[in-house]
Amino acid sequence: MPVVVDLRWDGDERGEGVADATSFTDGAVELIDAMRLLEWVAEEPELHLLPHIERACKTLPFEVDGAAVAPDGAFDLRLRWTGQEQAVGQTRAAVFALVGSFAEVSTYVRQRRIAAGDAREGETLLFEVVTGILGDGVFSPHGHTVRISVPLSPTSDGDGGDQCDA
Repeated sequence: MPVVVDLRWDGDERGEGVADATSFTDGAVELIDAMRLLEWVAEEPELHLLPHIERACKTLPFEVDGAAVAPDGAFDLRLRWTGQEQAVGQTRAAVFALVGSFAEVSTYVRQRRIAAGDAREGETLLFEVVTGILGDGVFSPHGHTVRISVPLSPTSDGDGGDQCDA
């Protein structure tokens, strides 16, 4: 059996994939091109997005702990986990459900881990979301940029839970 140098997940025995994702690049490039358009990001996300977010949080393990429009036009949203035990994978799944409540026809989501400056605060998961209409719908092209931060509880699974099955 070959030695796997770079594990992609626990139990990975191949160390490499089976294909590339070239067939998906055109759609991703369309969103990137729209993101570069001046004034593509819609105004007043607190009016257009927040009602959907608050409604979705009623059925998800989140509570809105803060919401503000940043100088770059992004909607900064801070959520508090209200579920039982918090795991990274559970948090990600709930954030994706939340994003579904306001997502347009094309959406990008990136998860990052942010270490707190104060060791007592712990890590925060930051989800960068861009969603929009690219001109292939009823409405004119426009988009929304949202930064969703969710502090991890001190008892969350730390490094675990980054896999699909977490």
